[in-house]
Amino acid sequence: MSGHSKWANIKNKKAKTDAAKGKIFTKIGKEIAVAAKGGADPNLNSKLADVIAKAKAANMPNDNIARAIKKAAGEGSNINYENLVYEGYGVGGSAVIVTTLTDNKNRTVGDVRHLFDKYGGSLGSTGSVSYMFEQKGVIVAERTVDLDEDTMMEIALEAGADDVLTDDDCYTVYTAPGDFSAVRKFLENKGITFIEADVEMVPNDYITLEDKQLETFTKLIDALEDNDDVQAIYHNVNLPDEPDEE
Repeated sequence: MSGHSKWANIKNKKAKTDAAKGKIFTKIGKEIAVAAKGGADPNLNSKLADVIAKAKAANMPNDNIARAIKKAAGEGSNINYENLVYEGYGVGGSAVIVTTLTDNKNRTVGDVRHLFDKYGGSLGSTGSVSYMFEQKGVIVAERTVDLDEDTMMEIALEAGADDVLTDDDCYTVYTAPGDFSAVRKFLENKGITFIEADVEMVPNDYITLEDKQLETFTKLIDALEDNDDVQAIYHNVNLPDEPDEE
């Protein structure tokens, strides 16, 4: 199986996760609370099980996960979050999809539109850029001595994955959206730990921005990530690799 791994983008995302764990945990906690309304037992609620896997991949403590599940059945259960998706263009013709969970649609759309405008982009209509992406289950596992390429490929194929990309640092397993839960659970039962595990919008092609445009685009992504209503951001820009902070 072949393809081009986006490990640089993953490392970029992971570095930001490490630098702002509290905010990331809050966002995932909201997602857990929403999923848990469909049932607090992850064995009976596959959506909740998937979000818990995402939380663990982000190194979210078990206590935080348990609190978020309890909140869904307790005092926070009267808050109804709406899942809204926004599409738009950044500088240089870059394509951006923003997913949100909000209890105030007007506030969220106003904030998102303002950020696109501020950083040289524009908010588009539904379908304006999503045709450039494909929805896929994405599971990223660290490449280690104990998990060689042949073993990972064999396990992923047995699990029912569509594709496996191998990079120097990691393996990226792609699944059909409907197969994500089953594949994730299979890999988890094999003892594989995840760097990332979610259903995402994966771009069909990537573009490269230079200098000022790249700087402006990065500011847009950072500002969107800082917004409390924003859950995830997908885009088609090749982000430069960042040096490890070790």
